[in-house]
Amino acid sequence: MSNNKVSKIRNLDPHIEREKELYEYPLPSREFILKILNEQGAPVTELALHGLLEIEQEEKEVFSRRLSAMMRQGQIMCNRKGYIYVVEKLDLIKGKVQGHADGFGFLIPDDDPTDLFLSPKEMRKVLHGDIVMVRDVGTDRRGRREGTIVEILERVVSQLVGRLHIEYGILSVTAENKRISQDILVPKEESMNARAGQVVTVELIQQPRKNSQPIGRIVEILGDYTAPGMEIEIALRKHDLPYKFTREVEKCSAKLPKKVLKKDLSGRENICHLPLVTIDGETARDFDDAVYCEREGKGYKLYVAIADVSHYVRPSDVLDQEALNRGNSVYFPRRVIPMLPEALSNGLCSLNPDVERLCMVCEISIDIDGYFNSYRFYPAVMRSHVRFTYNQAAEIISNPKGEVAKQHANIVQHIQLLYKLYKVLLRARKRRGAIDFETIETQMIFNDLDKIEQILPVQRNDAHRLIEECMLAANVCASGFLQEHKQPTVYRIHEGPTLEKLDALRNFLKEFGLQLGGESDPHAKDYVKTLEKIKDRPDAQLLQTVMLRSLRQAVYSPDNTGHFGLAYESYTHFTSPIRRYPDLLVHRAIKAALNGTTYSPGNWHELGKHCSQTERRADEAGRDVESWLKCFYMQDRIGECFGGVISGVTGFGLFVALDGVYVEGLVHISELAKDYFHFDSVKHMLIGERGGGRYRLGDRMRVKIVRVDLENSKIDFIPAGKNE
Repeated sequence: MSNNKVSKIRNLDPHIEREKELYEYPLPSREFILKILNEQGAPVTELALHGLLEIEQEEKEVFSRRLSAMMRQGQIMCNRKGYIYVVEKLDLIKGKVQGHADGFGFLIPDDDPTDLFLSPKEMRKVLHGDIVMVRDVGTDRRGRREGTIVEILERVVSQLVGRLHIEYGILSVTAENKRISQDILVPKEESMNARAGQVVTVELIQQPRKNSQPIGRIVEILGDYTAPGMEIEIALRKHDLPYKFTREVEKCSAKLPKKVLKKDLSGRENICHLPLVTIDGETARDFDDAVYCEREGKGYKLYVAIADVSHYVRPSDVLDQEALNRGNSVYFPRRVIPMLPEALSNGLCSLNPDVERLCMVCEISIDIDGYFNSYRFYPAVMRSHVRFTYNQAAEIISNPKGEVAKQHANIVQHIQLLYKLYKVLLRARKRRGAIDFETIETQMIFNDLDKIEQILPVQRNDAHRLIEECMLAANVCASGFLQEHKQPTVYRIHEGPTLEKLDALRNFLKEFGLQLGGESDPHAKDYVKTLEKIKDRPDAQLLQTVMLRSLRQAVYSPDNTGHFGLAYESYTHFTSPIRRYPDLLVHRAIKAALNGTTYSPGNWHELGKHCSQTERRADEAGRDVESWLKCFYMQDRIGECFGGVISGVTGFGLFVALDGVYVEGLVHISELAKDYFHFDSVKHMLIGERGGGRYRLGDRMRVKIVRVDLENSKIDFIPAGKNE
């Protein structure tokens, strides 16, 4: 292209300098392309656009790629005749498709708080997760805002896992993800001779269209549905969890040393003499954190040593890219999908006992009231003196002259001092007003045949709480340190309830003669005061459940809005870099601040969104696995009766959590007394129209198990008779 042409056309682009910085041969910016299109007043072809922007022959291919990217992001659209439109002028809405098991779906708009209903007819064109452009066509007969799909910008699903069905010689795969309601047709020659009922992975070779189903080929046969461990294999593929390390990652991890090298000790403090210990669960194999406490005047000095993963996993290297993709480790019953290869997670980075390990230390001076006088961060080399389980540490705390204490006589005094510090921090926690909901976590006990033998509640002891308070302290200091140094990072934020949920909660509490303080902007202390009032009431569990559900989910974000539940103005995650990517980012940010530089990994907002999404993905996969295992456990107990508590109330029935077995199932509304029942969302209640029957969240109920649906991980109950 001649310089004259550049000066006439390209120099009118207000973003030309930015484009020159990014590209050797700059194209017109996206903003300038949109400006030119808008000025035409009508759609134009790509060929006409070449003329308007003086696109030379050698630039056409690259320019087409830019236009394609603009189409994918919903800035422009091309119709069947090849005319390019500016999407803003078409009043179209870009968003993500969310499918429903019953065949309909919704558009979740990018820039609009209100979802649009997509009819089953519209959903035949797409799959759950696809990115589309939709036109608002008004409201349906139920008053829902409705849309029609105009353009499919991105097909998200390329593979899925499901069960193979063969009917009248026609092969099809039903997706395990119930949001994908369309069956995938499979030509016989693409079936890998899989048998009906087997779980398979299918690759789409034709996406759904208005008048045709999606078509795929089977690329993997996982096996029979009830085979041991199949529930995890399904969850991994259903939620698109990376579960295999690439050859490049394996090669990279294999090159790492097996132990700390002398050259790695440069610039580090040596704290190997400090009797640091790890305290973790019975089955833990990756040890992120070690703790030690000593007296400092009337107060305490707490050392929290965290594995220095950032020393070995460098920004943008193969290991880092894999860790970012995974976002976090995923924990299933009997299996862990680690964020990092085992050579790192269980080896070189893990704070295993009696070996030197690189670490980042948060050293905190704490007064007798639990206030932090000062803190500092520094890289160090350490040696864990003992690996304790929570039960062992709790035993030492409760029985300092017992058998476990005798085995570790030289450590007992340090554990006792940590416990004294814990009580100080606990008082500070209560003074601060942090919310502490009493929730029940469960643990599945398996037999030698990999079948569930029993489901037990996890008993939290003082050792759990001690470590929790130490980690909270280090996380708060990390957040404060980065703020002081004006170093951007991802905070762990937890916003207070929305006004809508707050109103619903207050209306609910009124029914019980209770109030929540704080007016339109309550503090965690206001929740704590109400929880304190209800703790001895027989309906305490009900009230606590509703209060918990009023709160939002904690997420990662560079915008520090504080942590509502913990009552911290500033909080981040620093203590688990082996299993959480945000913690690794925080470590790098701290190191940069210590060195007087700034760490910039890219767009902090996008990183926060990504890490929040991978966390949710892991949680959903874990719930899927647990639900299926609980169904499998209960399938031999059909016909048995149990007492339980109503754990959820909906317009279609009641969810009941069974006593002793910690399993939940549904009593459908049709199984209740012969009456017309109405759902009261404020009171969390189903109310009978004639008979006056009432079923409220938290009420006790006796039920009989009548059906276990392994395929959908659902258990159905009916009300049990008085004599059952």
